[in-house]
Amino acid sequence: MSVAPKGRLRRLLPRSSAALIIVALLAGGWFWYRSAVAPVAMQVSPMRFVVPKGAGVRTVAAALRRQGVGVTPTGLWLWYKWRGLDGQLKAGTYEFTAPITVDALLGKMARGEVLIVDIRFIEGWTFKQMRAAVDAHPDLLHETRGLDDAALLQKIGASYARPEGLFFPDTYTFSPGFSDLELYKLAHRNLQQALDTAWQARADALPYRSPYEALIMASIIEKETGRADERDKVAAVFVNRLKRGMLLQSDPTTIYGLGAAFDGNLRKRDLQADTAFNTYTRAGLPPTPIALAGRASLQAALRPADSTALYFVARGDGSSEFSDDLASHNRAVWRYQKGGR
Repeated sequence: MSVAPKGRLRRLLPRSSAALIIVALLAGGWFWYRSAVAPVAMQVSPMRFVVPKGAGVRTVAAALRRQGVGVTPTGLWLWYKWRGLDGQLKAGTYEFTAPITVDALLGKMARGEVLIVDIRFIEGWTFKQMRAAVDAHPDLLHETRGLDDAALLQKIGASYARPEGLFFPDTYTFSPGFSDLELYKLAHRNLQQALDTAWQARADALPYRSPYEALIMASIIEKETGRADERDKVAAVFVNRLKRGMLLQSDPTTIYGLGAAFDGNLRKRDLQADTAFNTYTRAGLPPTPIALAGRASLQAALRPADSTALYFVARGDGSSEFSDDLASHNRAVWRYQKGGR
């Protein structure tokens, strides 16, 4: 057997080391490129992915592969370690959209950039409409389906007989899997805060015995007009009528009392059909709100315009004509609703 001379061996070792270094650099460059530059393969884009609580990176990688993402447990683990992300993956629902790299994908999960969705409760909605929207939302955890109104109110800690008007209309954002019960609690808490703020800033000598009565009035204002510049004027009319002991004669309250019997056309017989919400037949405020009232209507109810008006009628262009006496009101009705000029 021949043995290489020592001098030759010394020359071969540096060459071998250099080759190994080159191979290592090439492998590292390839790995860096695959992880930080090249988009990862995805069968579906965008795709949702759930990281369970306590899930490790290898478990996450296996789940990603099952959903058609081209990662390997070892590759993802190596990049996760190299980036110093140990223990930083946060539970939640994520949305990944192609093109995305392994580095960006891991970064989103380490930063906790979970998917955010929303639901909007509209000013003037009834509780029935609000609840239908909640029940139909695909990203909520539905814990209240099947509960009657009384049970729902008990669950959220609301001390009222009926849920109408007890929730603040707004856009609510959350991550998928958020409990609908927590959403109801949040919307109710926001309503209480908005009502309390408006109540603390209320005008003097208002005919309300409690914040709840102000909420009832705000809900009527919400349904009577959508014009920001008329809310306080509409409020003044109803406040003036309450102070004088006059009937409110609000169409929206009467329609609310008719419920499913209302066919879209308010007739004379409807105005004469006595219900707890018919303000043509019963004095004072109705027993509960009739809709979700927004912040502007709450403020109008508690700080009405300085006005002596007792009547208003729609002009047909979205605005209203306000009158101090019945004769002027009748002329306005003739002009704007009966074709007079």
